[in-house]
Amino acid sequence: MPSDLAPVPTHTEARFLEIHSLSARFVSHLGELDALDNVSLSVQQGEFICLVGPSGCGKSTLLRIVAGLIPPTVGTVALRGSAHHAPGRELGLVFQQPTLLPWRSVERNVALPLELAGVAPDVRGRRVADLLALVGLTDFAHEYPANLSGGMAQRAAIARALAQNPEVLLLDEPFGALDALTREHMAGELLRIWEQTRKTVLMVTHNVEEAALLADRVIVMSPRPGRVIARITVPLPRPRSVALLGTQPLQQIAQQLRAALSRGGSE
Repeated sequence: MPSDLAPVPTHTEARFLEIHSLSARFVSHLGELDALDNVSLSVQQGEFICLVGPSGCGKSTLLRIVAGLIPPTVGTVALRGSAHHAPGRELGLVFQQPTLLPWRSVERNVALPLELAGVAPDVRGRRVADLLALVGLTDFAHEYPANLSGGMAQRAAIARALAQNPEVLLLDEPFGALDALTREHMAGELLRIWEQTRKTVLMVTHNVEEAALLADRVIVMSPRPGRVIARITVPLPRPRSVALLGTQPLQQIAQQLRAALSRGGSE
């Protein structure tokens, strides 16, 4: 597998991804809506961050601002010290639904970003083959999305997001539409993929056990307008597996997260 699939994290760049004093306000026929209020967050290279908070607190809005899909009302996003305000190959985004193109096979869905970037067919083919091996879909390269399970479709979406080797992977409740058993399996798959790639990850989830299992740190947000109300470090050693879900150390962290969510107060 090419080395660019498994970069070595430095963890020395404390300001690798910097979100500073971010606020977001939207205007509609219902009036003004404050989605985010003064959110600041520094993310180290190779760090896995989970965002948790009540529905409607602006978690997905935050991810879309970081991705450059929508502008903030106030505040900035910087990657490696440079302002980031437009979509680019530096960031890969995976939504709750896989959003695969139904008329393209799995391998052609994964190849799409590379085609759009003008990558040569031979290079593109090798890259797609490596990614399908990484997410365990080599045997389904020629299948179409309609023939995939929900978990397989999301693995294809993750492979597509990784196609251009982004520096940051943004995951917006990627397992939210899956049943409980498939969701647990996919959490294990994501752990495996992250261990091999060590991408910087910013992930939205509503599941506190999932956050405790996956993250190096969990950022807890308040009800709308979303503010950061707690930053909880997860001390569980890596590598991790879903076998941790029923253990006391993980459940203690999950309880910390529940307590922070229930307080909804200041940091």
